[in-house]
Amino acid sequence: MKVDILTLFPDMFKGPFDESILKRAQEKGLVEINIHNLRDWAKDKHKTVDDRPFGGGIGMILKLDVIDRAISSLTTDHRTPNTKIVLLDAGGKNFTQKYAKRLSMLDHLILIAGRYEGVDYRVHEKLADEVISIGDYVLTGGELPAMVITDAIVRLIPGVLEKSEATEFESFSQATNYKLPATLLEYPQYTRPKEYRGWEVPKVLLSGNHKEIEKWRKEQSIERTKKSRPDLLRR
Repeated sequence: MKVDILTLFPDMFKGPFDESILKRAQEKGLVEINIHNLRDWAKDKHKTVDDRPFGGGIGMILKLDVIDRAISSLTTDHRTPNTKIVLLDAGGKNFTQKYAKRLSMLDHLILIAGRYEGVDYRVHEKLADEVISIGDYVLTGGELPAMVITDAIVRLIPGVLEKSEATEFESFSQATNYKLPATLLEYPQYTRPKEYRGWEVPKVLLSGNHKEIEKWRKEQSIERTKKSRPDLLRR
């Protein structure tokens, strides 16, 4: 899989993409992540990528022509039916685990990280295949959402994690495994010491009875979801 990220602040990505699972996935050749500075596609000597909004208003808007040239450059040799151009915007569709799974199956993903007061709306209408938000709040730019989405997607690519089961029983992924119609949070997990300051690990997890452990985990997933995210059970 290839991920191209368009941003005005490429240095923001150096830490997250050079560590841990994302680093190993790139070293294995399972994903190629490229960070591009939008200013590289500006044509004037000042590398201008934004301008004032028509009709007046506060702030600056990222220019349509700059973004279009960037996308055209990145898709000249790689555009396939399995390519998606995604704009990151607080007004987009909510990013979920199911969304991540679908995007992880692409060959090529282009993420556009907005800034300032946003992007020329023609990017929404004419260039982006999808517009995604990572939550009902506003950030200073699309860089952090790009990192979140890339991380969520890459870990689902076959071979990235050592065991595929590692993703199957996580929060938001495991309802299918329990044959339930709702999305569930992950069950509680524990490790040594089995007792600390009087706080004990549930005895069923120490029993070695895998059938009872599986039953307990299913029950705990449902209870945890009821307590913390009851909205998931109503979907």
